[in-house]
Amino acid sequence: LKDQFDNLDKHTQWGIDFLEKYAKFVKERIEIEQNYAKQLRNLVKKYCPKRSPKDEEPRFTSCIAFFNILNELNDYAGQREVVAEEMGHRVYGELMRYSHDLKTERKMHLQEGRKAQQYLDMCWKQMDNSKKKFERECREAEKAQQSYERLDNDTNATKADVEKAKQQLNLRTHMADENKNEYAAQLQNFNGEQHKHYYIVIPQIYKQLQEMDERRTIKLSECYKGFADSERKVIPIISKCLEGMILAAKSVDEHRDSQLVIDCFKSGFEPPGDFPFEDYSQNIYRTISDGTISTPKQEGMRIDSKTTVGKAKGKLWLFGKKPKPQSPPLTPTSLYTSSTPNGSQYPIFSIEPVHYCMSDIKTGKPRIPSFRSLKRGCLCLQGPALEDFSHLPPEQRRKKLQQRIDELNRELQKETDQKDALIKMKDVYEKNPQMGDPSSLQPKLTETMSNMDRLRMEIHKNEAWLSEVEGKVAARSDRRHSSDINHLVTQGRESPEGSYTDDATQEVRSPPQQHAHPGDFDDEFEDDEPLPAIGHCRAIYPFDGHNEGTLAMKEGEILYIIEEDKGDGWTRARRHNGEEGYVPTSYIDVTLEKNSKGA
Repeated sequence: LKDQFDNLDKHTQWGIDFLEKYAKFVKERIEIEQNYAKQLRNLVKKYCPKRSPKDEEPRFTSCIAFFNILNELNDYAGQREVVAEEMGHRVYGELMRYSHDLKTERKMHLQEGRKAQQYLDMCWKQMDNSKKKFERECREAEKAQQSYERLDNDTNATKADVEKAKQQLNLRTHMADENKNEYAAQLQNFNGEQHKHYYIVIPQIYKQLQEMDERRTIKLSECYKGFADSERKVIPIISKCLEGMILAAKSVDEHRDSQLVIDCFKSGFEPPGDFPFEDYSQNIYRTISDGTISTPKQEGMRIDSKTTVGKAKGKLWLFGKKPKPQSPPLTPTSLYTSSTPNGSQYPIFSIEPVHYCMSDIKTGKPRIPSFRSLKRGCLCLQGPALEDFSHLPPEQRRKKLQQRIDELNRELQKETDQKDALIKMKDVYEKNPQMGDPSSLQPKLTETMSNMDRLRMEIHKNEAWLSEVEGKVAARSDRRHSSDINHLVTQGRESPEGSYTDDATQEVRSPPQQHAHPGDFDDEFEDDEPLPAIGHCRAIYPFDGHNEGTLAMKEGEILYIIEEDKGDGWTRARRHNGEEGYVPTSYIDVTLEKNSKGA
């Protein structure tokens, strides 16, 4: 390859171009890895739960598994970033540095080769010039010799001409000899330089170029290996990420999720009771069987059946008006409170049954029991939260209070540990004054004791609320159990008077039992939890609220919304003190929570 300098120049340039081409490939692969990792992280960030640490949303196993998968995917994205970083540092960066060094080295070797070639060309030119000069002097010497011989053979030539020609011949011959010696020296020098060029200088330069090209090839091989090692190093960690995803999938427990749903939606309210039987045939049976009461008296004291039917129609349940215990119709028998020894009865007209019937059919906005909160669902977001969670259903309120008590107990335990540590430190300072001043710990100790007292008061207050809730829930359970027992026991035939008996032939004409005052049932409603707030409103205009069932409000007053406008222009609201009523929808600016809208 001594004469292939130009081809070697092209080959080494191709090698460097190929190296840079591979470096460009690695760079694009790094960009792909970085973009892939970035898109994975954005995907994880998009689907990660965005909630505050205090959010106590039910954590279903399927949700937890999905969040774990997102975490594993985030770690997987991190490993892709590690691959990109390793490729950039170990492969791309190394290739770029080596390419720069390779260009510098190649340029140096090619310059040395060109210099050697230029020196050889210069020696050849010197040799060629001496050769041409020697050739020219030889021709001049031949011409001088021919001129001398012609004059020497010419008889007519003078001796001076002959001597002059002879001197000219000797001069030309001497100059030819000198040029000959110079040509010989230049030729010998050129042959030596040419031998040195082709057997020493050029082979050494070519050897250096060969070593450079071989190092380039080795570097490419190392980069190929490093490119694969960058991927292979993270395979164990990626495998762990995939195993974590599989474990997350296996951790899904459908039974636990169902129990979480039950715990989340359990309100603590009782199911609705059985509808009472309303016997409208008592007046017919009583008129036929009882002859001691005159017909005009019976007609005068008889309750209009239309009123009773209308009242029954207004009692909607499951999520409407709660049915009140029905009192027996005002028949003549129901008004007897005494009897004579011979069995005859005399009427004593009591005012309580009349008052009860009149209060039952009074006009005004109906009382809606708290059981309607079950219709809204326990995930309805309330308005401004109350400290005792009284805006929540009983079971959810009990859970919230229990969680708060647990948190307060943990804080109290921390403060207790801190107090013990301060007391021990104070004892150490008292025994060893050089370690510190005991009085410096007194402010911190006082503050800790104050925090402990405050936490104990909070715990006591919340435990009182919790006891109240648990007592109400237990009372409801007892009432429900008693009603179930009574329902199972009273399995007889109802007589026309409304009493039950096992004997179909026996009629009991005893006075009716004393009925509970309607206020007792109102108190029972008051014991129920209030309706959950589904939003809040601000009064735009003042409203006097003189009519029954309405709620007075001032301009700018904030109220809870517990029932939306049903199309009649009225919205049910509640004050902070628990007072409820209806306000004009056009007088308020309503803000409903998103999750409770249309609940």
